[in-house]
Amino acid sequence: MTPFEAFLNSSAVTTDTRSIPQGSIFFALKGARFNGNSFALQALELGADYAVVDEPVGKDDRLILVDNVLEALQDCARAYRRYLGIPIIGLTGSNGKTTNKELFHAVLNTTFKTYATAGNFNNHIGVPLSLLRIPRDSELAVIEMGANHQKEIAQLAAICEPTIGYITNYGKAHLEGFGGVEGIIKGKSELYDYLRSTNGLAMVNLNDPIQIEKSTGINQFGYGKGEGLIQWSPSSTSEFAGVHIVHGEVSYSIQSQLSGSFNEQNIVAAACLGHHMGVDAKAIKTAIESYAPKMNRVEWRETAANNVLLDAYNANPTSMKLSVESFATWHRQDGLLVLGDMFELGEESGPEHQAMVNYIRELQMEDQTVLVGQHFGATDWSGLQFSTTDELANYWKEKGAPKDASILLKGSRGIALEALLSLL
Repeated sequence: MTPFEAFLNSSAVTTDTRSIPQGSIFFALKGARFNGNSFALQALELGADYAVVDEPVGKDDRLILVDNVLEALQDCARAYRRYLGIPIIGLTGSNGKTTNKELFHAVLNTTFKTYATAGNFNNHIGVPLSLLRIPRDSELAVIEMGANHQKEIAQLAAICEPTIGYITNYGKAHLEGFGGVEGIIKGKSELYDYLRSTNGLAMVNLNDPIQIEKSTGINQFGYGKGEGLIQWSPSSTSEFAGVHIVHGEVSYSIQSQLSGSFNEQNIVAAACLGHHMGVDAKAIKTAIESYAPKMNRVEWRETAANNVLLDAYNANPTSMKLSVESFATWHRQDGLLVLGDMFELGEESGPEHQAMVNYIRELQMEDQTVLVGQHFGATDWSGLQFSTTDELANYWKEKGAPKDASILLKGSRGIALEALLSLL
């Protein structure tokens, strides 16, 4: 029996013996500090129907021996994607992937039974698992693809075989792995390369010259200010993103719960995809306006003493500047910036952290800013700065935490600024 045949006879797929659904198939993946083969028999004892291994672990008809478990997982996912035969929207980019994924799902699910990547399952293991978790009665799927080096998007696209592809933007994320901005552009554009080679379809931001250039020769539709399947313009009079959309003879406005003008493009992309797929304008508007961010991503939290904008899931120079710019527009008087280090910038780390310090000075918000992390500590910043989140927490415990303020918490995942919420 092949892993795919076993999968079709299974109730679920898992790689973790701490969570073994009854009747599932267990893939014994290896990591730097673990070997899943060692847990294969345990997985069967706990209720798995099958275990895929690449080392002899015993004699049991439910063990499926392959050359490489990871490759078997990826091959199984590709086979299931073809078995389903449904349209798949493949999504990547430097910033906004998860927000776009959630908005796409909200819009498309009004009309089609739509599955979307759960959580942050967007790498060489997460994408196959996401595909294998698509319910068999689904009509569409939105699959998020992440990368921190070149050739990764090419591999993920070859696994999930998207029929429609979308790149949110080209920002300064994972500079170290990609080898600079040009490397980022090349790496993310591997999605376009796949679509070009398979006669696929791309959704393009027609106001982004890089997207226009890199998507040449691909079947496409898009959005822009004055051209495209839909045209749009900003419409919000508050810090929450809003847009006015024109689609043929239909026009309407969307007022979202997403903080920051940088979310305007995310809203428009979801509306554009919805119109392309035939979703009614009223359904698009309702779906986007009903969506509320979560998981520490641009999420307002009202605490006992403050209003906190929690954006502590990730950070890079592009997303941090956009967040600070938007926050400063509406909270120049009562605002406090708490900014954590930006990771994976490689040789650009020093210049990029210094550039952020310079931008804060340009905004004249030095007295309203606290910096956290060793990278910010290496700049010429002379204001409040702490090496770790714990150091800042201890400082506030001793001196007193801010009150009656609007506070932005923005930093990379490893800084864990959300730990400060309990003090605010």
